[in-house]
Amino acid sequence: MFRSPARLYRILAIAEAITWTILIAAIVARAVGAPGIVVTIGGGVHGFVFLSYAATAILVAFNQRWSIGVGALAVASAVVPFATIPMEIWLHRSRRLKGAWRLEESDHPQDRTWYDRTMRWFLRRAGVLVALIVVVVIALYITLLVLGPPGGK
Repeated sequence: MFRSPARLYRILAIAEAITWTILIAAIVARAVGAPGIVVTIGGGVHGFVFLSYAATAILVAFNQRWSIGVGALAVASAVVPFATIPMEIWLHRSRRLKGAWRLEESDHPQDRTWYDRTMRWFLRRAGVLVALIVVVVIALYITLLVLGPPGGK
């Protein structure tokens, strides 16, 4: 399913846009009389996918050796409704999503850095990587739930 960074990034970019639709629809539904819980549920789903997309964008940015600016733009695109889709298209067209997961060291000088060695170790153990990302996303999600919604209640 996630044979390439491009495929994983595309799936999460689309999922993030879909959850924007869910959240916006929930806000509209509440405005026309639906119970407030619809926004709580829609916001919760969107928040979890938002964090998952951000983690994916960071992982893919490291793998693809994007500049810090491109990686930050990819993460920031999730803040604007539906912007992850044009971001994915731009990354694809500019060939920034081209290539496979970097599981082996190459002649590139960056391959000798501690973070590239660490990334390759995790990529070779995809189950451990997925579990770590899920744990971090859940921990961050719970922390944000405890802190409360943006702007307070």
